[in-house]
Formats: sequence, C-alpha cells, structure tokens
Amino acid sequence: MLAVFHGAIIKAPEELVQAGNRTPTPKKSASGLLNDFLQQSPSAVSVNVGSDMQMSYTHDNQSFLQPRSFAAKDEIFCLFEGTLENLSRLKQQYGLGKNATEIVLVMEAYKALRDRAPYPASLMVAHLVGNFAFIIFDKATSTVFVASDQEGKVPLFWGITADGYLAFSDEIDVLRGSCGKSLASFPCGCLFSSATDLRSYEHPKQKVTAEPAEEEEICGATFKVEMPQLCATTTMD
Repeated sequence: MLAVFHGAIIKAPEELVQAGNRTPTPKKSASGLLNDFLQQSPSAVSVNVGSDMQMSYTHDNQSFLQPRSFAAKDEIFCLFEGTLENLSRLKQQYGLGKNATEIVLVMEAYKALRDRAPYPASLMVAHLVGNFAFIIFDKATSTVFVASDQEGKVPLFWGITADGYLAFSDEIDVLRGSCGKSLASFPCGCLFSSATDLRSYEHPKQKVTAEPAEEEEICGATFKVEMPQLCATTTMD
C-alpha cells in the first residue's frame, strides 16, 4: 500500500528531513513514486484528492493473516493492513453491526475521537489489540492520522519525496528509490498526525527520538521511544 501527502497537509519530522540532508541521494517526485507503484502493480486501486493526497493499494502478495483494505466514507479515506484481536468487543463499544470490518472500526473510532470523544488520540489507538498499521486522511479537516501496532508486526515505512511529499508504505522498496536517505521505519506503538507530533501511545509520557543511521544502511534514521533508565542498586554487607 502507498499513501502520499502534500507538505501543506502534513509536515515531515525534522529528523527525517535531516537524515536526507546528511547523505544526499537521488530521489523521485511523488507523482513518479505513484506511477512506479502502479506500473509494478497493474491491479492496484488508486484514489486522488486533488494534489493533496494520493492513496493506492493492491492485494497482490499480501499476507493471508494481514490483509490490506481500503475504505472511504464521509470524506474520510483509510488504508488498513492487519487484523484486530478484539474486533468483536470494539464493534459493541462503537455500536457497529456484526459484519463491520477492521477498517470500518478504525474509521469509526477516528470519527468518535474527532467529533465526540473527550479522550486523547493515544487512548483511542491503545484500545486496538492486534497486528495493524493504518493511514487515515480526513478531507473535511485536512488531517492525516497514522499508527502502527505495539510490536510492529505489520511493517510501515515513511519517507520524503524529491518534491517534499510525505509518503508511507508497507514495503520499503516502494519508497527506497523515491525518498533516498529521507527514509525510516515507522516506530511501533506510535502515532503521527497533522495535529500532533510523533508520539508513543504505548508510553505516552516518553519522547520519541531519532538516531542517525550508518551510511551503508538503507534507512537514514531510526526512531525510538526513549525509555527511562533504571537505576542500579547495590547492597552493603
């Protein structure tokens, strides 16, 4: 799957920008990235919202246990990959029918967060149990919302194209030729949106930082959640 967003919609983390500046490598434009994806996957479905957003996905080579899906409703567009273990309970919580799928549930949870819920985005995502990665674009509010499961069982990568678009894909090779070293694995257990910076929903009080990668590595940075150091204790006899 592939999602590409204009810089006016969402700004890439500065660490991702710096990763590309440290070791400049050839890049392609967002349109070139999308064209390459569609050429390599003739059966792919693609949706554009002007020049602000392009989403595309294919069922080719997908995992049986982690299927990809796309849905659009009420100007909300969503790409979802994976499965939710607590789908049945969440459908009851959100008042959805028994045939509602994971992607429908995620879109409904996002709408509740946007319109009614008094709780933070980190709590909304933390309710999801399973293997997943999803990308939401809300045209009505020009909001992007991205999240990955706590163990990173569904891979997700992000990078910056030559013309400054922020791109997401579940396959690193899709982004590699277009994003150069402005490329990284999206950190597991984290969320990122137009309204917030990159943060951990698993550990909401901890900062997420990026370490520069070695020159020979494919990605230009590695994002990690800073965990507090446990103080060592000693005992005196």
